[in-house]
Amino acid sequence: MAGGGAAPAPKPEELVPHPVKDQLPNVSYCITSPPPWPEAILLGFQHYLVMLGTTVIIPTALVPQMGGGNDEKARVIQTLLFVAGLNTLFQTFFGTRLPAVIGGSYTFVLPTISIILAGRYSNIADPHEKFLRIMRGTQGALIVASTLQIIVGFSGLWRNVTRFLSPLAAVPLVALVGFGLYELGFPGVAKCIEIGLPQIILLIIFSQYIPHAIHAERPVFDRFAVIFSVAIVWLYAFLLTVGGAYRHAAPKTQLHCRTDRSGLVSAAPWIRVPYPFQWGAPTFDAGEAFAMMAASFVALVESTGTFIAVSRYASATPVPPSILSRGIGWQGIGILLDGLFGTANGSTVSVENAGLLALTRVGSRRVVQISAGFMIFFSILGKFGAVFASIPAPIIAALYCLFFAYVGAAGLSFLQFCNLNSFRTKFILGFSVFMGLSVPQYFNEYTSVAGYGPVHTHARWFNDIINVIFSSKAFVAGLVAFFLDNTLHRRDSATRKDRGYHWWDRFRSFKTDTRSEEFYSLPFNLNKFFPSV
Repeated sequence: MAGGGAAPAPKPEELVPHPVKDQLPNVSYCITSPPPWPEAILLGFQHYLVMLGTTVIIPTALVPQMGGGNDEKARVIQTLLFVAGLNTLFQTFFGTRLPAVIGGSYTFVLPTISIILAGRYSNIADPHEKFLRIMRGTQGALIVASTLQIIVGFSGLWRNVTRFLSPLAAVPLVALVGFGLYELGFPGVAKCIEIGLPQIILLIIFSQYIPHAIHAERPVFDRFAVIFSVAIVWLYAFLLTVGGAYRHAAPKTQLHCRTDRSGLVSAAPWIRVPYPFQWGAPTFDAGEAFAMMAASFVALVESTGTFIAVSRYASATPVPPSILSRGIGWQGIGILLDGLFGTANGSTVSVENAGLLALTRVGSRRVVQISAGFMIFFSILGKFGAVFASIPAPIIAALYCLFFAYVGAAGLSFLQFCNLNSFRTKFILGFSVFMGLSVPQYFNEYTSVAGYGPVHTHARWFNDIINVIFSSKAFVAGLVAFFLDNTLHRRDSATRKDRGYHWWDRFRSFKTDTRSEEFYSLPFNLNKFFPSV
């Protein structure tokens, strides 16, 4: 080297953090950009397959306790599927306009069981009559409970609450909407591990490994990983069944592993259109209605978290509070339809379908509307719908392991807006998540040992309200985070930036950002007749 001097040391690469993104990048199709029709139809069918899990599991658990058999179970599943299709269409056309599937909810199971165990039904000897009486009581409670979300949503009250929601408070709420459902994941897989575990492995291989291994120009295996993996494992389970693998197994093993134990195909009618009051006139009880209203309130909070996750995976901007309020109002109408038709269950945003948006990277509104068409179609053609509804539960639980994880990760993604070097941030995050897991665990353990919840007064309706509220992990975590975030050192100038509130300022109003108006405005120029709440 000339001059004999030493070469200058290379400059180290400058370390810069990843930039904050108010819209998720690398999404193939966002809300307003539908894929080609053949692909959209297949994706819609995939959403239909995913939502079948909750649609089948809840009636399968509740109907026998109500006194119903396979015939009643098949009709309830048909009704729940039909109403889910209607509610999904209403939500995508007139509610938040997000690609959100509205389906059955585990939140309403606890008050429904309380109705089933009510003393006034214990002396009914005829099982079918008992089923009808309990169903009518459930309908009455759901009809009353729907008024809570309708009033809170359409009055704009929920808008006034969610306008104080910051990214910091949204993290525990959205994260535990997904992670809080861990009990429905691998524990369900383990009920038939030889079916459930291959489903998890194949789903991950198809969605994560094969696309990178073959370097395909068009995403096929990752986008339709659910269809590929479910078809293979379902066929494998069928071969095990006909091959006699479970011929001498325990009854519980046969129930979970065999493909011919659901009883739905033989019980379902060929063609049947569900209609309001098909079980008879609803009956009303004040205590049961209050308990169901508590479930409705919890579902309202959980759905808010799921709406936020859906908007993220659909590559939309953060949902304006007015749009969230409008969506909750339409969800209340959905619960009203549940009560009128008699589904034995209320409605919320499907968490598993929100996770499917992340897996496929397709957040198109049209795809979800097509899936609603499949729901209605297969609910009317009962035999065909029953074939898909008879997929073994461990396969569905395996799908949950991935989809619930995706929704929980959507909650963690809002940490990018927050200052993680702030002790205030660390306290609110850590305490709210810990309490969101710990408090429901205490309630569940106490109930499993004692047979009733920690609150055990003579007023059964009051006991049910407390037990329903504090058994929801997402509700407890979201409530603690929201309260602390809006009361702890709130007036400090640095706090506003630490909690990420300034990042969502432009989305507090419906028309402040042009992207929000593009994503969430009503169709057919209805905004001038039905302005945002």
